[in-house]
Amino acid sequence: MNPEFWQKRWQEKRIGFNQSEVNPLLVKYFGHLNVPAGGRVFVPLCGKSIDMVWLAAQGYDVVGVELVEIAVQAFFTEQNVQPNVRQLADNPEIKCYQGQLFGQEVEIWVADIFALTSAEIGSIDAVYDKAALIALPANMRPKYSEQIRKLGGNVSNKIAPQLLLTLNYDQSKKEGPPFSISSEQIRHYYGEHYHISELTTEPATIGSVPELKVTEHIWLLNKK
Repeated sequence: MNPEFWQKRWQEKRIGFNQSEVNPLLVKYFGHLNVPAGGRVFVPLCGKSIDMVWLAAQGYDVVGVELVEIAVQAFFTEQNVQPNVRQLADNPEIKCYQGQLFGQEVEIWVADIFALTSAEIGSIDAVYDKAALIALPANMRPKYSEQIRKLGGNVSNKIAPQLLLTLNYDQSKKEGPPFSISSEQIRHYYGEHYHISELTTEPATIGSVPELKVTEHIWLLNKK
């Protein structure tokens, strides 16, 4: 993960990946995760995603991780929430922003996701990955998928289920991110620990290359 790349994208407001409306695929398929009422949903590489607002409105606590602090600050500002901010005692570069939305706790960590452990994140009931895996180059994805499994497996014999969104297109016609990811790659990254189900495939677009043929895939990952 290149911190400078993402810092620059946010500073220059080149954040076309940030949607102004809740992702309809989240609304349609979130129920497949069977998250208990009041459960905690983990959103990796969350930016200032409005999807977190929707999750809180449904009665779930949200914990996110984001590398760029200005994105986290923007989230709470746009939601008119004054967060509490604390630094990690043994690593003051890592901060945690906490606030309340719809009576639910929203906690966003400013950190490299690989620098966190389940001790900081706490208990996780499900993972919603819309824009994390597809933001990472191929050489980082195996490490990332393993890190998500560890962060979502902090209770004995538990691995949190995941709702995972990916894109597929001709990678030779565009440099990522977002990167194209095949079904074979999904099984390579997750197949050892999860049962993998493809819930749907939808036509999609990438704003910077509108003529490119793209499909969006939504996957359900459940512990084996």
